[in-house]
Amino acid sequence: MNKWIKILFFSFTASIVGLQAYSQDLHFSQFFNNPLLTNPANTGFIPDADYRMGASYRNQYSNIMAVPYKTMSIYGDAQVFRDRFENGWMGLGGVIIRDVAGTGGLTSTQIYASAAYHQMLGFSSLLTAGFNVGWANKRIDQTKLTFPDQFDGKFFDNTLPTSVQLLNNSSSYIDVQAGLNYAYFPTEDIYINAGYSIQHVNRPKETFFEEGDNSRISMRHIGFLNAIIKTSDVVIINPAAYFTTMAGAFQFSLGMNAAYNLSGDGTKQIIGGLFYRYNDAIIPMVGLEISNIRFTFSYDVTASSLKNYNHSLGAEEFNVMNKGFYSQFNGDKRQTLCPTF
Repeated sequence: MNKWIKILFFSFTASIVGLQAYSQDLHFSQFFNNPLLTNPANTGFIPDADYRMGASYRNQYSNIMAVPYKTMSIYGDAQVFRDRFENGWMGLGGVIIRDVAGTGGLTSTQIYASAAYHQMLGFSSLLTAGFNVGWANKRIDQTKLTFPDQFDGKFFDNTLPTSVQLLNNSSSYIDVQAGLNYAYFPTEDIYINAGYSIQHVNRPKETFFEEGDNSRISMRHIGFLNAIIKTSDVVIINPAAYFTTMAGAFQFSLGMNAAYNLSGDGTKQIIGGLFYRYNDAIIPMVGLEISNIRFTFSYDVTASSLKNYNHSLGAEEFNVMNKGFYSQFNGDKRQTLCPTF
């Protein structure tokens, strides 16, 4: 099998995967920079600010596919009603996700609104529960797809007749997610956070074929653990671990990034990190923060057998995030719960 046949086979397989009822959800390598996608309990769970806004862009398989996978997200959340609850507050936010997968034109659009309640437990811990509700749509252009019975012996030809017929080119549904978070901060230099969430709690139906029991989306379970540790006046490290499983598949990521203070007040920082996604990729990351706006870039260096086809060139990912405080009645900033410069 020569190089071009391998590429055609890979493209065909990737397109068909998108049609399966139990297809896997999208993901970002910088899971820590997409908090509302990781866990709805992260809504308003902002230890060093009152609000934040962020955007991510991921481009995957651009060197082996005519149309690479492109994933984009925009989100925002804020702490509200801090004066309504004793040692607690609400978090409100929302996220928009759009994903275009491969030559089949499989396009996913998801819009979620999320809410969470945060309660201090004494002076050194915080417990949070949250949920989100959203609308999701997936659509595909069948004219761009090819199927096994359209193989002419050399190539896949979508002008040939096929026995595969889609009943719908679009599928929409309401989606529900829920989660819990716990944070422990015994000193001003140590912050530890763990969370667990379930996506697709209501198991909505998603299919382009005839609906049945196998058209329901499997629940996705997500767990994470991270820490923020100030090791000196100029260095803060952030080790993190992430695990998710869905429909028999799983993903495990582990690594750390560090921020180096370039200015006395922390308004300028340089960031570097390295993560490993089990049996899949090594992920270096670099970034820069200026006046509470953080820019980060990561690259997935393929470590699985796919490296034989893509030469270890996996995916590039960009993220920008802005955090800040809104004015208080006394004009002072709220004290942060995690280490800061």
